[in-house]
Amino acid sequence: MAITRARSVPAYAGQAYAITDHTFDVVVVGAGGAGLRATVGCSQAGLRTACISKVFPTRSHTVAAQGGVAASLGNMGKDTWQWHMYDTVKGSDWLGDQDAIEYLVRNAPAAVYELEHWGVPFSRTESGKIYQRPFGGMTTEFGEGPPAQRTCAAADRTGHAMLHTLYGQALRYNTEFFIEYFAIDLIMDEDGACRGVIALKLDDGTLHRFRSQQTILATGGYGRAYFSATSAHTCTGDGGGMVL
Repeated sequence: MAITRARSVPAYAGQAYAITDHTFDVVVVGAGGAGLRATVGCSQAGLRTACISKVFPTRSHTVAAQGGVAASLGNMGKDTWQWHMYDTVKGSDWLGDQDAIEYLVRNAPAAVYELEHWGVPFSRTESGKIYQRPFGGMTTEFGEGPPAQRTCAAADRTGHAMLHTLYGQALRYNTEFFIEYFAIDLIMDEDGACRGVIALKLDDGTLHRFRSQQTILATGGYGRAYFSATSAHTCTGDGGGMVL
């Protein structure tokens, strides 16, 4: 006599949900500036890398960043990373992680030059250096001197230029993109380590399981948690919500 067992998997109309499996060394969730930079770095290192994004990479919200990126290049006048750090710590009302801030300001010039060498078309001075504009809160001499011109920009489309450049570099290093896939949960093992994500393919509703040795969440902000915000409607904080 045949023995029947109750299904232990989710089912719809009597059928188990089909799951498509993918295996990578690294899975990056998010294709904004941070996600694409992480993707390029992993792919450059020879790791088989997947980047999952709920929108096309060049439509990530980084595309809306107009102002620029701060770095103490000193192209428009004397500047130092120490002054940059002072302004950043002060701007955080002394609540920022000062070790992280120091790492940020020390490495900002190298990061800007890296973007330049990859192809970001920064605005230029007449002598050909990267143009830098003043921004609020940027000072010299630890607040005692005149305003600093520290922000490197590509006209008023800096984020747009960065995204297109980083996406091109990711393709150059053979990153595999999964576009319009919505990550819905993390895969955690019994030791509490993340081993990948489950994602929903938006155009057909199929489920995809991404297994990886390393998972990087670069899922952006959550401005749309508020009633009124200038963030894109995609900025819903669902990436951080998977962790909580």
